[in-house]
Amino acid sequence: MISMNWIRDPTAETSTIKRARLKPPPTLAGKTVGLFDIGKTRTDEFFNQVEIRLGERGIKTRRVGKPTNAKVATSENLAKISSEIDVVIIGLSD
Repeated sequence: MISMNWIRDPTAETSTIKRARLKPPPTLAGKTVGLFDIGKTRTDEFFNQVEIRLGERGIKTRRVGKPTNAKVATSENLAKISSEIDVVIIGLSD
């Protein structure tokens, strides 16, 4: 079992006007983890390793993202993610 105590939301929201924060699941068992590539350089290399580590623990992953960091994710893409993925890791690496 992977503890979720170390997971944090990296957004800088100071109010919950847009959305209420969801409580993280207590475990990733049975969940699908989305690896969200925002289009930054070498994020794929980072996610290759994350995907290997999660796979070793029997956790399903799904790669999602946007073509470039200069564009926002489309509402269609976000709707698909929210309906098919339980937890998202956003790759912000360069």
